[in-house]
Amino acid sequence: MTPHPLSKKVGLFLGPIIFICLQSITFESISEQACTVIAIAGWMICWWITEAVSISVTALLPLLLFPLFKIMPIADVGANYGSPIIFLFFGGFVLALALEKVNLHKRIALTIIKKTGSTPNRVILGFMIATGFMSMWISNTASTVVMLPIALSVIKLLIKDDDGFTKQDKNFALSVMLGIAFSANAGGIATVIGTPPNSVLIGLLENEYHIEISFLKWMIMGLPFSIILISVIYLVMVKWFFPCEGLVFNTEKDFIDNELKKLGKTSSSERQVLIIFAITVFLWIFRTVINKLIPDLELSDTMISMFGALMLFTIPHNLKRGEFILEWQDTQKLAWGILMLFGGGLALAKGMSATGIVDVVANHIATSQISILVMASLLIILMLFMTELMSNVALTAVLAPVVAGIALGLDVPMLHLLIPVTLASSCAFMLPMATPPNAIVFASGYIKVSDMAKVGFILNLISIALLILLFQIGLPLIF
Repeated sequence: MTPHPLSKKVGLFLGPIIFICLQSITFESISEQACTVIAIAGWMICWWITEAVSISVTALLPLLLFPLFKIMPIADVGANYGSPIIFLFFGGFVLALALEKVNLHKRIALTIIKKTGSTPNRVILGFMIATGFMSMWISNTASTVVMLPIALSVIKLLIKDDDGFTKQDKNFALSVMLGIAFSANAGGIATVIGTPPNSVLIGLLENEYHIEISFLKWMIMGLPFSIILISVIYLVMVKWFFPCEGLVFNTEKDFIDNELKKLGKTSSSERQVLIIFAITVFLWIFRTVINKLIPDLELSDTMISMFGALMLFTIPHNLKRGEFILEWQDTQKLAWGILMLFGGGLALAKGMSATGIVDVVANHIATSQISILVMASLLIILMLFMTELMSNVALTAVLAPVVAGIALGLDVPMLHLLIPVTLASSCAFMLPMATPPNAIVFASGYIKVSDMAKVGFILNLISIALLILLFQIGLPLIF
C-alpha cells in the first residue's frame, strides 16, 4: 500500500490553521465578513494546492462555512452548485460519454491520422490534430487516454525495425507523446465545454456581471488561438527540439488501416450519436441566428446542451429490447467531482463579491499608477506558472474574481483581461503534474522530466507572448 504523502498530511491540518489565523486578523479597509471569506479562501487554496482531500470535496466548504459565518444563506450558496453553467458542462460531459461509449472518438482520431499522411512529421501532426479536435468536445484526459495506446503501437513498430531504437526514433517518440499531451491542453481552449476553466469563467461572468458569451463567440476567439498554439507546439518540437528528418517507416499506414478495420463498419449507434452530436454543435454555433428568426424560442447554450443529453438518454437504439444510446448507469463514469468544483468556485466568487472584496481590489488598483499592459502580463505569467503546481480549475475559481476586480480598477473591459488570464491556465507545458495529459504521457516511460521541462518552458514563454498579443490586439476586435 502506497504511504500517504507528507504534503497531504501537513496540508490536511494546515488548511484549518490558516483559516483560524486569517480569521483572527482584522483589516481596516474590509468588513469582518470579508475577512472570513478571505480566511475560507485561504483554507480552500491550501487544500487545493496540497490535495489533502479531493479538490471536489474542498469545493463543498462554502456550503457549510458561508451559512455558518452568516456570509450567505445556504439557499443562496447552494444556488451556485445548480447554476446553468453546471448543466451546460453536464450536457457536454454526457455527449463526450456517448462518443466514448460507441468508440466514435477513436474512429474520428484514426481517420484524421490516416488523412494527414505517413511521413514521420505528418504522423506527429496527425496525432496532434486528432487530439486537439477531440479535446474540443471531450475531456483532455479522455482524448489523451484514447490516443496513447495508438501512439505506443506506432512507436513499438520503430523499436522492432532493423536499426533498433535510434536517436531519430527517440525524437519521434518524444514528439508524438508530448504532442498528444500539449495538443490536448491547447485543444480545449477552442470551445466553452473544452476545458473546465473556460466554464468557470463563463459562470462567473453570467452569475456576477450578467455578461453572456455565446458558444459561437467563444469559438471565434478560441479556435484560431488554439490552432495557432498547436501549430507553434508542432514547429517547436519537430523543427527545434526533436527533429526526425530522414526517419522512414512504411508500416504505420498499415497499422492505422488495421486499427480502423478492427472497429468494423460504422454501427447504427455510432451514426445516431454522430447525428445528435452534429445537431447539438450546429445549434450551439447558430443559436443567435435561430433566436433572431424565432424570438420566442430564447434558446441558451445550456438548453441546447441539455437537449443533446436528453436525446442520448431517450432515443432508443433498439426499441424492441428497450435499449437506449445511454443508460443512467453510464453516468457512473461522469466527472461529477468537476461539477462540484464549478459550484464551489462560483460560491467563492459570490462570497468575494457580496462581502466587498472585489470592490476593495478594484478601488486599490484604481489608485495605483501601474500600466494596464504590465498588470495584464503579470497576471498571465502568475496564472500560467501557478497552474504548473495546482489544479487549473481551482486556480481559476480563486483568481478570476480577483482579476475581475483588477479589471474594474484599471477601467478596462473585463473580458479583455479575464479571458487571457483564464486561457493561461490551459497553457501549462513544463511539468508532469501540471495537467492530466502531461501526467498520462509521462507515465508511458518514453519521457524524462527534463525533456518535458526544457520544451515546456519555451512553450510557456511563447504562450505568454501569444496571450499578451491576444489581450492587446485580438480581444478588442472580437469583444
